[in-house]
Amino acid sequence: MARTTVTKKAGGKRKPTPAGDVSARARRIYKKLVKLYPDADCALEHKDAFELLVATILSAQCTDARVNMVTPVLFKKYPTPDKMGQAPLEELEAIVKSTGFYRNKAKSIKGASEKIVSDHGGRVPQTMDELVQLPGVARKTANVVLGNAFAQNEGVVVDTHVSRLSQRLGLTKHTDPVKIERDLMEHFDRKTWTLLAHLLIDHGRAVCNARKPLCSTCTLADDCPKVGVKVSA
Repeated sequence: MARTTVTKKAGGKRKPTPAGDVSARARRIYKKLVKLYPDADCALEHKDAFELLVATILSAQCTDARVNMVTPVLFKKYPTPDKMGQAPLEELEAIVKSTGFYRNKAKSIKGASEKIVSDHGGRVPQTMDELVQLPGVARKTANVVLGNAFAQNEGVVVDTHVSRLSQRLGLTKHTDPVKIERDLMEHFDRKTWTLLAHLLIDHGRAVCNARKPLCSTCTLADDCPKVGVKVSA
Protein backbone atom coordinates (compact mmCIF):
# COMPACT_ATOMS: atom_id res chain seq x y z
CA MET A 1 0.00 0.00 0.00
CA ALA A 2 1.35 3.45 -0.92
CA ARG A 3 2.30 5.73 1.96
CA THR A 4 -0.05 8.71 2.32
CA THR A 5 0.07 12.13 3.91
CA VAL A 6 -2.58 14.76 4.66
CA THR A 7 -3.36 17.94 2.76
CA LYS A 8 -5.88 20.73 3.18
CA LYS A 9 -8.83 21.23 0.87
CA ALA A 10 -11.60 23.80 0.60
CA GLY A 11 -13.89 24.07 3.60
CA GLY A 12 -11.17 23.14 6.07
CA LYS A 13 -11.46 19.37 5.54
CA ARG A 14 -8.48 17.19 4.79
CA LYS A 15 -8.00 14.38 2.38
CA PRO A 16 -5.20 11.80 2.06
CA THR A 17 -2.83 12.20 -0.88
CA PRO A 18 0.12 10.08 -2.05
CA ALA A 19 3.33 10.76 -0.10
CA GLY A 20 5.06 11.52 -3.41
CA ASP A 21 2.97 14.68 -3.62
CA VAL A 22 4.84 16.02 -0.59
CA SER A 23 8.06 16.20 -2.56
CA ALA A 24 6.30 17.97 -5.44
CA ARG A 25 4.79 20.42 -2.97
CA ALA A 26 8.18 20.86 -1.33
CA ARG A 27 9.67 21.93 -4.65
CA ARG A 28 6.94 24.53 -5.11
CA ILE A 29 7.44 25.80 -1.58
CA TYR A 30 11.19 26.14 -2.13
CA LYS A 31 10.73 28.13 -5.35
CA LYS A 32 8.31 30.50 -3.63
CA LEU A 33 10.63 31.00 -0.66
CA VAL A 34 13.59 31.78 -2.91
CA LYS A 35 11.56 34.54 -4.57
CA LEU A 36 10.38 35.87 -1.21
CA TYR A 37 13.83 35.93 0.41
CA PRO A 38 16.47 36.36 -2.32
CA ASP A 39 19.03 37.52 0.25
CA ALA A 40 18.51 34.70 2.74
CA ASP A 41 21.80 33.84 4.43
CA CYS A 42 23.35 32.87 7.74
CA ALA A 43 22.44 35.48 10.33
CA LEU A 44 25.50 34.80 12.49
CA GLU A 45 28.25 37.26 11.61
CA HIS A 46 31.58 35.56 10.94
CA LYS A 47 34.75 35.88 8.89
CA ASP A 48 35.79 32.24 8.76
CA ALA A 49 34.86 28.72 9.79
CA PHE A 50 36.28 29.11 13.29
CA GLU A 51 34.25 32.23 14.03
CA LEU A 52 31.11 30.55 12.67
CA LEU A 53 31.71 27.47 14.81
CA VAL A 54 32.08 29.51 17.97
CA ALA A 55 29.11 31.75 17.13
CA THR A 56 26.92 28.72 16.49
CA ILE A 57 27.85 27.15 19.82
CA LEU A 58 26.94 30.46 21.52
CA SER A 59 23.62 30.66 19.66
CA ALA A 60 22.07 27.75 21.55
CA GLN A 61 19.01 29.07 23.42
CA CYS A 62 20.02 32.58 22.38
CA THR A 63 19.12 34.98 19.59
CA ASP A 64 21.49 35.53 16.69
CA ALA A 65 21.31 39.27 17.37
CA ARG A 66 22.63 38.79 20.90
CA VAL A 67 25.43 36.51 19.69
CA ASN A 68 26.42 39.12 17.10
CA MET A 69 26.76 41.65 19.91
CA VAL A 70 29.11 39.39 21.87
CA THR A 71 31.37 37.87 19.22
CA PRO A 72 33.18 41.04 18.07
CA VAL A 73 34.61 41.46 21.57
CA LEU A 74 35.36 37.75 21.85
CA PHE A 75 37.14 37.45 18.50
CA LYS A 76 39.10 40.67 18.94
CA LYS A 77 40.64 39.27 22.10
CA TYR A 78 40.87 35.63 21.02
CA PRO A 79 40.91 35.53 17.19
CA THR A 80 42.31 32.03 16.64
CA PRO A 81 41.74 28.52 18.00
CA ASP A 82 45.17 28.65 19.63
CA LYS A 83 44.44 31.87 21.52
CA MET A 84 40.88 30.84 22.37
CA GLY A 85 42.12 27.52 23.70
CA GLN A 86 44.64 29.25 25.96
CA ALA A 87 42.16 31.82 27.27
CA PRO A 88 41.31 31.69 30.99
CA LEU A 89 37.91 30.10 31.37
CA GLU A 90 36.76 32.88 33.70
CA GLU A 91 37.47 35.51 31.04
CA LEU A 92 35.53 33.58 28.41
CA GLU A 93 32.62 33.23 30.81
CA ALA A 94 32.57 36.96 31.44
CA ILE A 95 32.51 37.79 27.72
CA VAL A 96 29.78 35.31 26.72
CA LYS A 97 27.66 35.63 29.87
CA SER A 98 24.80 37.49 28.17
CA THR A 99 24.21 34.58 25.75
CA GLY A 100 22.94 32.38 28.58
CA PHE A 101 24.26 29.05 29.87
CA TYR A 102 27.60 30.84 29.74
CA ARG A 103 29.60 28.41 31.85
CA ASN A 104 28.84 25.47 29.56
CA LYS A 105 29.32 27.60 26.45
CA ALA A 106 32.65 28.98 27.62
CA LYS A 107 33.82 25.46 28.43
CA SER A 108 32.69 24.26 25.00
CA ILE A 109 34.37 26.97 22.92
CA LYS A 110 37.57 26.59 24.90
CA GLY A 111 37.50 22.79 24.61
CA ALA A 112 36.64 22.88 20.90
CA SER A 113 39.48 25.31 20.28
CA GLU A 114 41.96 23.12 22.14
CA LYS A 115 40.92 20.05 20.14
CA ILE A 116 41.10 21.94 16.84
CA VAL A 117 44.70 22.83 17.68
CA SER A 118 45.74 19.45 19.06
CA ASP A 119 43.95 17.20 16.56
CA HIS A 120 43.51 19.30 13.42
CA GLY A 121 46.52 21.57 13.21
CA GLY A 122 44.55 24.67 14.13
CA ARG A 123 42.04 24.28 11.30
CA VAL A 124 38.34 23.59 11.70
CA PRO A 125 37.71 20.06 10.36
CA GLN A 126 35.54 19.71 7.27
CA THR A 127 33.71 16.44 7.91
CA MET A 128 30.65 15.65 9.98
CA ASP A 129 32.38 12.83 11.87
CA GLU A 130 35.24 15.09 12.94
CA LEU A 131 33.11 18.10 13.80
CA VAL A 132 30.76 16.24 16.13
CA GLN A 133 33.79 15.07 18.12
CA LEU A 134 34.45 18.67 19.16
CA PRO A 135 33.12 19.76 22.57
CA GLY A 136 29.78 21.54 22.27
CA VAL A 137 29.23 20.44 18.67
CA ALA A 138 26.29 18.24 17.68
CA ARG A 139 24.84 17.60 14.23
CA LYS A 140 22.98 20.92 14.03
CA THR A 141 26.12 22.97 14.66
CA ALA A 142 28.12 20.79 12.29
CA ASN A 143 25.52 21.34 9.58
CA VAL A 144 25.76 25.09 10.04
CA VAL A 145 29.54 25.06 9.68
CA LEU A 146 29.69 22.59 6.80
CA GLY A 147 26.97 24.31 4.82
CA ASN A 148 27.93 27.93 5.37
CA ALA A 149 31.70 27.82 5.78
CA PHE A 150 32.56 24.95 3.46
CA ALA A 151 29.58 24.83 1.05
CA GLN A 152 28.90 21.20 1.91
CA ASN A 153 25.25 20.14 1.96
CA GLU A 154 25.48 17.31 4.48
CA GLY A 155 22.12 17.96 6.08
CA VAL A 156 19.46 20.51 7.01
CA VAL A 157 19.78 22.70 10.08
CA VAL A 158 16.68 22.17 12.23
CA ASP A 159 16.11 24.97 14.70
CA THR A 160 12.81 26.02 16.30
CA HIS A 161 11.65 27.89 13.18
CA VAL A 162 12.50 25.05 10.81
CA SER A 163 10.85 22.54 13.12
CA ARG A 164 7.65 24.58 13.41
CA LEU A 165 7.31 25.32 9.70
CA SER A 166 8.13 21.76 8.67
CA GLN A 167 5.25 20.50 10.77
CA ARG A 168 2.77 23.20 9.74
CA LEU A 169 3.63 22.72 6.05
CA GLY A 170 3.02 18.99 6.35
CA LEU A 171 6.61 18.16 5.42
CA THR A 172 7.03 15.99 8.50
CA LYS A 173 4.92 14.41 11.24
CA HIS A 174 7.81 14.32 13.68
CA THR A 175 8.94 16.58 16.50
CA ASP A 176 12.39 15.06 16.92
CA PRO A 177 14.96 17.23 15.05
CA VAL A 178 16.83 14.21 13.66
CA LYS A 179 13.64 12.75 12.18
CA ILE A 180 12.53 16.15 10.86
CA GLU A 181 15.90 16.57 9.16
CA ARG A 182 15.58 13.12 7.61
CA ASP A 183 12.19 14.01 6.13
CA LEU A 184 13.41 17.33 4.76
CA MET A 185 16.42 15.65 3.18
CA GLU A 186 14.03 13.23 1.48
CA HIS A 187 11.73 15.90 0.07
CA PHE A 188 14.24 18.56 -1.01
CA ASP A 189 17.15 18.35 -3.44
CA ARG A 190 20.50 18.03 -1.71
CA LYS A 191 21.87 21.18 -3.32
CA THR A 192 19.15 23.20 -1.53
CA TRP A 193 19.65 21.90 2.01
CA THR A 194 21.77 24.73 3.41
CA LEU A 195 19.72 27.54 1.89
CA LEU A 196 16.46 25.80 2.78
CA ALA A 197 17.09 26.32 6.48
CA HIS A 198 17.77 30.04 5.99
CA LEU A 199 14.61 30.41 3.91
CA LEU A 200 12.42 28.66 6.48
CA ILE A 201 13.96 30.68 9.30
CA ASP A 202 13.32 33.96 7.47
CA HIS A 203 9.73 32.96 6.73
CA GLY A 204 9.22 31.84 10.31
CA ARG A 205 10.35 35.22 11.57
CA ALA A 206 8.49 37.32 9.02
CA VAL A 207 5.21 35.45 8.47
CA CYS A 208 4.79 32.02 10.06
CA ASN A 209 5.53 33.02 13.64
CA ALA A 210 4.78 30.78 16.56
CA ARG A 211 1.78 32.50 18.13
CA LYS A 212 0.00 34.32 15.31
CA PRO A 213 0.99 33.09 11.86
CA LEU A 214 -0.12 35.46 9.10
CA CYS A 215 -1.89 32.77 7.08
CA SER A 216 -4.19 35.18 5.23
CA THR A 217 -1.25 36.93 3.57
CA CYS A 218 1.13 33.98 3.30
CA THR A 219 2.50 33.26 -0.17
CA LEU A 220 2.71 29.57 0.72
CA ALA A 221 -0.98 29.31 1.63
CA ASP A 222 -1.95 27.22 -1.40
CA ASP A 223 0.67 24.62 -0.51
CA CYS A 224 0.19 24.66 3.25
CA PRO A 225 -2.17 22.25 5.08
CA LYS A 226 -1.74 24.39 8.22
CA VAL A 227 -1.14 21.39 10.44
CA GLY A 228 -1.71 22.35 14.06
CA VAL A 229 -2.71 25.92 13.22
CA LYS A 230 -5.98 27.21 14.62
CA VAL A 231 -7.71 29.04 11.76
CA SER A 232 -10.33 31.54 12.87
CA ALA A 233 -13.73 31.33 11.24
